[in-house]
Amino acid sequence: MPWRGEKDPYVIWVSEIMLQQTRVDTVIPYYLRWIEEFPTVYALASASEEGVLLLWEGLGYYARVRNMHLTAKKIVQQLHGEFPRTPDELQELPGIGEYTANAIASICFDFPAVALDANIKRVLARLVDLDEPLANKTALNKLEQFAGNLIIDANAGDVNQALMDLGAMICLPSEPICSICPVQNYCVAFNHHTQHERPVLRPKKLIPEYQVVAAAISTSTGNGMFLLAKRPNGGLLPGLWEFPGGKVEEGENDLQALQREIMEELDTHISVDFMLGAYKHAYTHFKVVVRAYHCQLQGPPPKALEAQELAWVRCDEMNRFAMGKVDRLISRDLCSSVSE
Repeated sequence: MPWRGEKDPYVIWVSEIMLQQTRVDTVIPYYLRWIEEFPTVYALASASEEGVLLLWEGLGYYARVRNMHLTAKKIVQQLHGEFPRTPDELQELPGIGEYTANAIASICFDFPAVALDANIKRVLARLVDLDEPLANKTALNKLEQFAGNLIIDANAGDVNQALMDLGAMICLPSEPICSICPVQNYCVAFNHHTQHERPVLRPKKLIPEYQVVAAAISTSTGNGMFLLAKRPNGGLLPGLWEFPGGKVEEGENDLQALQREIMEELDTHISVDFMLGAYKHAYTHFKVVVRAYHCQLQGPPPKALEAQELAWVRCDEMNRFAMGKVDRLISRDLCSSVSE
């Protein structure tokens, strides 16, 4: 991992934010591109929102990168480019919670703090054979106390990073590789043969799935331009560009939903040519199946009734517009169909 051994708080902060809810092997190429483009907190603070979103595109959970941009500006403008050195001070910055603050403070500033991420919680739960759900406050208190004892006579940053790596590479969620684990002799769950039952997790809630339609709208003149809408602030994927559309309501077919959504969002109407493709995607609390259609504008010029702004874009320009995963897939299929 390219950030291991680093003490620069900017570098550690970037890696930790990227690693939230994302696998290490996915993060590494994004991290390398990010550090090349924005090597310092000053470079990030001076970057445009569009440039930051484009570089982040594909990592998801875009609130993370928006908070990073805000935090970089705050550090440069209010803290003279210097990161705070204690967890409490770090948590005052946008997007930095207890775990991230403890990780930065311990790794970069030798602060004696325990950083409990998902990997470390799993490792510790097996080491002590914790038979309570991790979501319980009493369970977390036990893990914090146990971890606190580990760093009394050690460098907290080294211990935290060692536990992170142990959880990422050996003490895996479903199939821990106990045969090569360096702390096997100290693992109570291994000795009790309960490592596959730890940690105890609460049953997952059923996640609803929504049917969604999207319109790749071209002009009636056929000039090779398609309409993109910039999503409003405050909702899902704020500030990213999308193909207009929305959920299919009960009793509607795709054509009816498309016509209704385009009228509500753009105050115009369209004709539908053919389906470009169907795309499945999972968000934190729901799933979607998006069916995208090649369409033509048949009404008056669209108005940005719900979007921040609209743009007519050629296929060779679409890579300049930051999009979510599904809309990027739609744009690639659209441009492929146009070029054929």
